[in-house]
Amino acid sequence: MAPVKAAEPLCRLVRFDAADDYALSGLLYEPRRRTKRAIVWLHGTGGASIFDSRRTNLLGAAFTSRGFAYFPFNNRGAHLMRRDGGMAYERIRDCVYDIDGALRELRRRGYRDFTLAGHSTGANKIAVYDHRKPRNHVKRYVLLAGGDDTGLTYEALGARRFHAALAHAREKKNSEELVPPALSPLPMSWRSFYDMNNPDGDYNVFPFGEVIRRRRISRRPLFRYVRAIRKPSLYVYGENDEYCYDDVPRCAAILAEHIGPNGEIAIMKDAGHGFSGREEELADLISSWAR
Repeated sequence: MAPVKAAEPLCRLVRFDAADDYALSGLLYEPRRRTKRAIVWLHGTGGASIFDSRRTNLLGAAFTSRGFAYFPFNNRGAHLMRRDGGMAYERIRDCVYDIDGALRELRRRGYRDFTLAGHSTGANKIAVYDHRKPRNHVKRYVLLAGGDDTGLTYEALGARRFHAALAHAREKKNSEELVPPALSPLPMSWRSFYDMNNPDGDYNVFPFGEVIRRRRISRRPLFRYVRAIRKPSLYVYGENDEYCYDDVPRCAAILAEHIGPNGEIAIMKDAGHGFSGREEELADLISSWAR
């Protein structure tokens, strides 16, 4: 007998504009009892889409059962390539427009208490958002599995190829021409490649590799955006996160040295980078902390 599927939670498709008028779409899950509390979800990169993710409905059901509205939306970096966007052409600082547009839409609908949750690159975006717009409507942040994309590219290419590619990308940092497949297994423009791999740029929020490998590829202070966060913040990693240099406890210890007094760190047992199969536990952790 086939297993019984969990009931699919009701939601509504919401189309809205980012602060710079870029068209976006999301799904709004609302609890039966009206609330002003909403969890806004930022997905990661690499072709991600909340519409294609099994996690979307699972978290929607879990959060609404705990009294929160849940609003995951596709930002301009969703999917790999689109006519007017996608990961291949995204710059992380544009997340400010996307997040502001999502908050504006929810405020229009009566929501006032916002928890901004970001997974993977979405966690990096929260730090960038806080840096570029510290005065915002969000009350608290949840940064899930924030990663060291710059450092991992360095690991994959090696020092010589990394610095050569970065120098070339710096010359073509406004180009939408795609980089060679040898530099990125996924389609990526030179503009986005430079944005992701510039050690002194916005993207390099969690430079774990620079500490673990004892190498400096950036000139600016490490974890500078994380250090500056003053809002209550919860950092969550799965103990088996495959992008943490095979040492999640070490990464958590490094992070603990840099977060402010309002930051907390949690490591979820038996969970990987995507928290697959642990959605209920993840929702319970976030909901209990955000109350």
